[in-house]
Amino acid sequence: MDTRQLKTLLAIVEHGTFARAAEHVHLTPSAVSQQVQALEAEIGRPLFDRSSRPPRLTTEGQQMVEGARHLVQAAEEILDAVSGRTVLAPLILGSVRTSALGLMPRAIMLMKEVHPRVRIKLRVANSEALLIDVGAGRLDAAMVAENPGMPDTLRWHPFIREPLFVIAPPGAPPMTAEGYLSHYPFVRFRSNVPLAHMIDRELARTNLPLYEIAEIDTVSAIVACVANGLGASVVPNIAIKECAAPLMTAPFGKPHLYRQIGLVDRPGSPRSSVIADLHDCLVKVSEEYGTS
Repeated sequence: MDTRQLKTLLAIVEHGTFARAAEHVHLTPSAVSQQVQALEAEIGRPLFDRSSRPPRLTTEGQQMVEGARHLVQAAEEILDAVSGRTVLAPLILGSVRTSALGLMPRAIMLMKEVHPRVRIKLRVANSEALLIDVGAGRLDAAMVAENPGMPDTLRWHPFIREPLFVIAPPGAPPMTAEGYLSHYPFVRFRSNVPLAHMIDRELARTNLPLYEIAEIDTVSAIVACVANGLGASVVPNIAIKECAAPLMTAPFGKPHLYRQIGLVDRPGSPRSSVIADLHDCLVKVSEEYGTS
């Protein structure tokens, strides 16, 4: 077994057929088949069910693919470290749908100064799916909010700690958070994410009589609604900074509430040093609310 065979196996899974994988790894289809057969002979089990078209992975094949991802990635990291090359293999990242997602492109540009040839693949999903994929090695790291359900097998390192504010339409008179929430219709952030739960808990504690005019599942859409006069809401600081309209604001929570977002990865990952560099870049682009 060598990494060329494993890379060929991964190419088949990624591209769907032996023929398309052959184009990707610059081999003939027959050479791809020979490599797969050599792997099957070595482990003594079929990796593909060839009775279907295209061939499907067997249970043993699925297990081999998981191991192959780790082995190929580790081999590339070792070669990079020994030869002094920059990171060539893609850094595969995930992220929740967060108002802080816009920080990632800025952090990547800073990363280019340390790793000029770094390539990044980013996938957006919910926290539960991201944590599973980081644990399984399908993702190198993921951007997720502070989560009480974080598995003990993973490591979460915050890069931003930012305050929450009540926002009201441009031109609204100065008020306290309670004043805005009592005076204006409320645009609720309705989503199964830690930020929404944090806001709901504090609102329940205050027991304010809210007139709810809308339930919306993205912070950017909430900001747009408030900017256009629909009502008041609660959002993190970064959402206010990225809004062109001069929203009126007041600190939310007693004491003032903050939310944290960080990178989660696997302790001992072969890409730990690169992930640490990305974390440092995210801290820098988070400016005054960056935390290490």
